[in-house]
Parts: sequence; C-alpha cells; structure tokens
Amino acid sequence: MQTSDLIIIGSGPGGYRAAAYAASKGLSVTIIEEGAVGGTCLNAGCIPTKALARNAEVIDTLRKAETFGLQHLNYDLDFRQVMARKQQVVETLRKGVETLLSAPGISLVRGKARFTATKVVTVGDEEYTATSIIIATGSTAKRLPIPGNDHPKVVTSTELLNIDHIPQRMVIIGAGVVGMEFASIFNSFGSEVTVLEYLKECLPMLDSDIAKRLRQTLSKCGINFVMQANVKEVNDEGVTYERKGKSAIVEGDVVLMATGRAPRTEGLQLENTQVEIARTGILVDEHYETTCAGVYAIGDVNGRIMLAHAATAQGLHVVNRILGCEDNMELDIIPSAIFTNPEAAGVGVTEEECKQNGIPCFCRKGFHRANGKALAMDEAEGMVKLVFAQENGLLIGCHAFGAHSADMVQEASALMTRNVTLNDLRDIVHIHPTIGEIIQDACW
Repeated sequence: MQTSDLIIIGSGPGGYRAAAYAASKGLSVTIIEEGAVGGTCLNAGCIPTKALARNAEVIDTLRKAETFGLQHLNYDLDFRQVMARKQQVVETLRKGVETLLSAPGISLVRGKARFTATKVVTVGDEEYTATSIIIATGSTAKRLPIPGNDHPKVVTSTELLNIDHIPQRMVIIGAGVVGMEFASIFNSFGSEVTVLEYLKECLPMLDSDIAKRLRQTLSKCGINFVMQANVKEVNDEGVTYERKGKSAIVEGDVVLMATGRAPRTEGLQLENTQVEIARTGILVDEHYETTCAGVYAIGDVNGRIMLAHAATAQGLHVVNRILGCEDNMELDIIPSAIFTNPEAAGVGVTEEECKQNGIPCFCRKGFHRANGKALAMDEAEGMVKLVFAQENGLLIGCHAFGAHSADMVQEASALMTRNVTLNDLRDIVHIHPTIGEIIQDACW
C-alpha cells in the first residue's frame, strides 16, 4: 500500500490547484485521474466553450463592420479550423496542467479510483492511503427523463463541443448558463436556434431585470425563445412541448440537452466509507469536510456551487484546514459569468431574493447607453444593477449584462469582501473612459 499526506481524486480546477498548493507547502500528494487532466472545465466545459465564444464574437464584429467604416468585407467560415483552434487551446492548457502535476511532491496516478475502506483508495490492483482525502470528481450532464432523450439527434454539451458541422436548426432545452452560451455561439455561426425553457425567465441565478433584458437583446439577434415550455418528447419530427395547455413541435437537426449537471459519484464505492450522499451531492460542512472525518468533497461533486473557480477556492481552503492555517476567503461571495454576446454576470443577492427573505434593500442602476466608452465601442446594450442593504448601505449584490460585465462584477465581488458601502463606492475613482465607470455612476 502506498502512503502520502493527501490523496486527491480528480484533476479538475479544484483538484490540480489544491495539489499544487499542498505540495508547495510540503505535503506529499497523490492525485488520481481516470481521464484527461484538467477535468470537465478544461476538456469539455469552460475553456473550449469560451474558445468558440471568441470565434462567435469575431463573426458578430465582422457583421457590423460597416459601423466602423469597413466596407464590402467578405469572409467564409471554416468550421474545421474553428474546432481545430478550440482543440489547440485545450491541448496547450492541458500540457500546462500536466507540467504542474509533475512537480516534486506530486504523484499523478492514472486510472479509476474507488474506496475499498474509509481511508483506502484502490486504482486497479494498487492501494493508496493518506491522512486526508479530497474528492474532486466534478459532475456530468443530466438528461430529462422523457421519451427520446437518447435519440441520435440529442446531445449534451460534451458531444456538441466535438460536433463536425454547423447545424442548420438547433433546439436547446434549457436556458441556464450552458444553454444560453451555446445559443449565442451557434446563432452567431449561422444556426437557426430555438431555446425551450420550463421557467418564466432564463438564467434564474441572475436578477430578473438583467435576465429579461439579456434575453430580449439575444432575441433581437435572431434567437427564438419559448418560455414556460414543458418538453415532453424528442422524436424524428422534432421536440414536442406543451405551453399554456397547448402542444407544439419545433424542428431541429441537433437537440442540445442543457438541463443541468449531476455530481459524479458513480464507481467511487462510497458505501465502503461513512461518506453520506444526498440528491444534490456529497454532504459537507462549512469547511467541505464530509460525514467521514478527514475526507473532503469540493467543487461540483458537493453540489454547493457548480463553478470552476468555486472548486478552486474550496480546494485551497481545504488544504489550509489540513495544514492548520487560517485564511480569509469569503466563500459565500462567489461571482459568476455567462459568456453570451453580450455577456452577463452576477454576484451576491438579487432584489428578488431580498424581497423573498425579508431583507430590506435598495437598488441603483447604470446603463451602457450613457457611458462614453460603451458608445465608442458600439456596445450600447447593457445595464448594471447594484443591490445595497437598507440599514447601512452595504453592497450586497451586483448583476449586469453588456460589454465587460464580468469585469465589473469581479470588481464588485472584491469590494463586497471588504464590506464596501454606497458612500464608499461613490468615492472610488475610476479610469475615464472605461465601461467600469458605470458602477460609480450608478451610485449617484
């Protein structure tokens, strides 16, 4: 049996960053990975999607080239080259992770991990044990339990990222982050895109003002949204759904099932441990320790916040706990972004959440159309909404759509960790001209 200070199962952003940090602090680390290093984010999620989003952004810019005085432009979209560039980005970053995991103190083990006892992890015929274990196995795409969910035209994000052609007609089931990003990307590529969403609005994690305005902006770009659509079946004719008591069919050559993700725990044989699992994921406490002492679960597998940077932060926090070190991470302040075109982002509570939970608040809004840099960039569509606590003016939420939204929300996130108030925010000087000035302007 091989022994180390720390075993990490999974080499996604939570796993590989935790491994590197732990090794830098003198711990011996065994990290186990059955697939490509980098996890879903690098290989079949964040990175390849953003590579395609960049291609789509370039296409959108070319389409309005005359606005910038460029006349009579002609171009052909080579989709094979688009996908080759995406893959090159992935492979470059994957090599970087492999280099990181070859550092002294880290042993990368290839294969499927399973627990054969509480602190014993087996890969093939080899057994490994450690004082501390981190489970960072991520998540898998879910499919609706409806007839035809395995129809040949149905794909998840993983398969779509390896498609070899641009579909003429694409139906996307689900208007969450994955659905909205792919809707924007393939609309720019030239697909006829229809999005079917069960809820009244897209992106429920965002403020409703922001989500509605983003959807309306994307609708103007040609994406067809059908809200409150209860999808019933996928067959050769298309996707059947019900809305307000009426049944309808939308045709599609490719159907993307973008209906969320499920924690990946199959095959871990957690029944051989005291680790408890709920429907939403592995149960953990505020420090991501499971119901089995010394065993932790970070990232998507615990179902708390399914974001790569959340997994990274949780992993670093766990290593600090193992080392007996304190940190000041504000793990309840986790920003997120949706890289549609235009993009959207958010952090903290929304106005609706404040009302639902009886939190007195007030809001301030700023608009891209009143910002000099946004107009110079021809990016007038956009808005920032700041949420403040009524009692003391504390900044408790920021939600935005439009150019540079992720950057502005990141600024707000940093300020929220330092308990900034409305008055404080007014006094922070912003570079002129920048889109970030919208945050300050909204405070007056």
